Amino acid sequence: MRRFDCTDAAQRRAGIEAAAAAVGRGDLVVLPTDTVYGIGADAFDASAVRALLAAKGRGRDMPVPVLIGSWRTLEGLISRMTMPIRELTRAFWPGGLTVIVEHAPSLRWDLGDSRGTVAVRMPLHPVAIDLLGRTGPMAVSSANISGRPAALTGDEAVDQLGDSVEVYLDAGRVPTGVASTIVDCTGDVPRVVREGAIDLATLRSVLPLVAEPATAS
Repeated sequence: MRRFDCTDAAQRRAGIEAAAAAVGRGDLVVLPTDTVYGIGADAFDASAVRALLAAKGRGRDMPVPVLIGSWRTLEGLISRMTMPIRELTRAFWPGGLTVIVEHAPSLRWDLGDSRGTVAVRMPLHPVAIDLLGRTGPMAVSSANISGRPAALTGDEAVDQLGDSVEVYLDAGRVPTGVASTIVDCTGDVPRVVREGAIDLATLRSVLPLVAEPATAS
């Protein structure tokens, strides 16, 4: 396990280099985002994604989201760009919005039981963006054991995940500390699946047709 203080310029450069190499080898890394710390792996390495799920104690029934570093990357991942996807990502990326989209059928990845969809986000954090620029799309989930609070600091991530992670990129406490809002854009009407960093009113200020979460029956 290696840990780098990304508030120091030299350690940040070394840390991103080490993290990118670890991802390339199929190892796990922890990285800061604007919402919470994430545990990440190469999105196209099925064994690395399985190791991520195992580190969290999480099953395949909860597929791993994907973080990307550019809008162009999104265009290569999805089956088609719809108006709601375009408008929401233009308004709230990089930032605390995750969109569930139908992924391109040509993609060879296994993120869990996703049924042809993927949850995608572009984080608003310079360390995350720098790393994603080196690695390409990463499978990233919150850096915590399933059922425990998400890590808001590097210390909290280390305490929960320990030696299951090869490289920790520590940038101090995350700016937001609230998980991203998730909007399902696979249907005719985008629907909020989880309310988080961006509230419904703010979403509707950009796209009025966004539906609120379905109420449990």
